[in-house]
Amino acid sequence: MRVVLDSNVIIAAFATRGICAEVFEVCLGGHMIVTSEQILDEVRKALVKKIRLPVRTALEIVTYVKNITETVRPENIKIPLLRDPDDAIVLSTAMTGNAHVVITGDKDNTVRHVNCLQNQTGLQCTAKQVKGS
Repeated sequence: MRVVLDSNVIIAAFATRGICAEVFEVCLGGHMIVTSEQILDEVRKALVKKIRLPVRTALEIVTYVKNITETVRPENIKIPLLRDPDDAIVLSTAMTGNAHVVITGDKDNTVRHVNCLQNQTGLQCTAKQVKGS
């Protein structure tokens, strides 16, 4: 299965030992994680600014993730009623990478947006929220 992990899931996977770390490990073990430079850049910035990791450590994490995932160049897509522009990157990464699942910790509208894209484009993908991320 092809899986896109939202940046908040990747960040939490490396910041704490919790559900997101477990989700990351499961995805690594049996699925192809699809990502993009934009998602990885968001991860790097958050690891430094929010988690306060040294820049070098954040770069090592991002390099590791890039090496074990498939990185795609997301297409520019228009998504109606999108409140968070960063969600567009996740959704376009899913579309470009032919993802089957988007996993997010976002409490906003990612699941609703995936459903909207399914109706507009025929995208064959579902979204799941990781609770407690």
